[in-house]
Amino acid sequence: MQRMARGVDSVLRGIAQVMLQNNSYAGALFLAGIFYNSATFGWAALLGTAASTVTAHMLGAEPVDLRAGLFGFNGALVAIALAYFLQPGALTCCYMVLAAACTTAIMAALLNLLRTWKIPALTAPFVITTLLFVLACARFGRLHSTAMLPTAGLPQAASLEGVVSAATIAQGLFNGLAQVFFQGNVVTGVFFAVGLLVSSWRACVAALLGSFTGLAVAWGMGAAEPAIRSGAFGFNAVLTALALGSGIFLALDAASLAYSALAVATAVVVFAALSAALQPLGMPALTAPFVLVVWLFLLASPLFRRLRSAPAGS
Repeated sequence: MQRMARGVDSVLRGIAQVMLQNNSYAGALFLAGIFYNSATFGWAALLGTAASTVTAHMLGAEPVDLRAGLFGFNGALVAIALAYFLQPGALTCCYMVLAAACTTAIMAALLNLLRTWKIPALTAPFVITTLLFVLACARFGRLHSTAMLPTAGLPQAASLEGVVSAATIAQGLFNGLAQVFFQGNVVTGVFFAVGLLVSSWRACVAALLGSFTGLAVAWGMGAAEPAIRSGAFGFNAVLTALALGSGIFLALDAASLAYSALAVATAVVVFAALSAALQPLGMPALTAPFVLVVWLFLLASPLFRRLRSAPAGS
């Protein structure tokens, strides 16, 4: 019974770690928000987190890392992504389990590779695994994509579309949080905000400010109103703000907050760039902008005397 309780705790922490929170209550609220929007995605999150966590346990990962959910969050995202991009079925479920298990090995490889520079792996295993597993379906006749993948083709110049209103901003604000887990639902975004608040008020504020900054930058650059409303330009901004502006990797002060704001705005531009670059393949950018921006900004930070690393354990 105690072992089962520890397992449930690890799975919930794994779901919470998608937003860089080591808190099982936050994970439970995130999961509740996903189930509110879609039972399919909720079960996918549980399946992926469990598969990657069990794989890490069987391979002998450090118990402290297992308990913290560090081997679970990429599995959760991969499973949700495959449920989102592939037609449902028993084979798709097996494919999710295989992909989630693969994130465990990729996570360990990146942790080992990046520790020299003291850089976190973040959601890079999710990005790598999802792109490879979705692309592979072009050669597997029994796995079929949904209409949710971008239409393959050369990127075309964008045009102003729609009028951004107060409703656009309000919905885009919470959809930016919800889209971290591929959920397009305002209420789900509220669940996520409450989960962050339970874990850390700083994280909640950082996420909301990140989402608002993301949609504001996209609006200022002339992004289409439907994309702003859906939170498409918000989720990478949310994750970037959490990583750099809530005291996780950098100590909180005026310099780090300004640095975080710069990184969040950069993540919006990088999202647009990678989305255009991947369009010929018909592939989404996922959280690659968040990973690239945070890696580069953390690598640069030691050369800036006004930036300090967050205390160990934060």
